[in-house]
Amino acid sequence: MKTRSKNSGMLTTTEVADVLHVHPNTVRQWANKHLIRVYRLGPRGDRRFKREDLEGFLRQNDFGSRQPL
Repeated sequence: MKTRSKNSGMLTTTEVADVLHVHPNTVRQWANKHLIRVYRLGPRGDRRFKREDLEGFLRQNDFGSRQPL
């Protein structure tokens, strides 16, 4: 199994959901509504999120009490 570095700039839907303390489906909905920038990768179109985009989303939406990335 291939493992990713925790310092990788890209996060999965589940990782973003864990940071924000929301369900992964909520992250998917926000991405579909263009509230958070998403990148689609590979033939399946897997969602990935850049750390800096997530940090901007946190600042814009007052998630100040959330855990640091």
